Amino acid sequence: MRKNLILIMSLLIIAVLVSGCSPLIVERDGGLKSDERTIAVNGRGSIYAEPDVAYLYIGVHTENEDPKAALTANNTQAQEVVAAIKQIGIVDNDIQTSNFNVWPSTQYGPMGETLGTVYMVDNTVNVTVRDLTTLGDLLETVVSSGANSINGITFDILDKETLASEARAKAVENAKQQAEDIAEAAGVHLGDLMYVNVYYSGTTYPQYEGKGGGGAYTSELSVPVSAGRLVITAEVNMTYRIR
Repeated sequence: MRKNLILIMSLLIIAVLVSGCSPLIVERDGGLKSDERTIAVNGRGSIYAEPDVAYLYIGVHTENEDPKAALTANNTQAQEVVAAIKQIGIVDNDIQTSNFNVWPSTQYGPMGETLGTVYMVDNTVNVTVRDLTTLGDLLETVVSSGANSINGITFDILDKETLASEARAKAVENAKQQAEDIAEAAGVHLGDLMYVNVYYSGTTYPQYEGKGGGGAYTSELSVPVSAGRLVITAEVNMTYRIR
């Protein structure tokens, strides 16, 4: 009996060891096996377009030893600037106050001595310009009306989603072409598309080409402004089975 028990236990141990040496196939991504051959490619698509809107900050800065006088002067000047902006054709909804500050500034002499206090007032509006042909005239007009602080011009495209869709389509086509080229060079055939990931899409940034940029708003403007072009880029990662 004891010999039979030892024999049975030995057979069980051998069976466990043999089963542990058997290959393990793990399926993932809806049936993609760990030992299955694949090709992974990255595709990129870009769409270039001229901007159709611009955003800029226009402000008035005043200083006076009397805070009330500084504020009064700033209010008067700012009202004239806003009126000038509206005369160009900018509607109320495209003019938004973005900053208003009043603060004291201690003045010092060449030897570090205190000379007194001057009160600073800043009033800044964010302006959306939808007709870029008026941008140069707008800049000249607001400066003539009292604006003494203009911070940067940002160009953009209102309907970026349509262009982003085109960029994604180009990225997918680019990735597919790469996969076909690689498969042909390697002597294999593409199988099913198993995985697609759009991991960089819809970002815009200025693109300037040639002298003076690519803008069309420079020749007849009082203040030369070059809008250039924007590029919307999409990138995709795609994985194919190969056979």
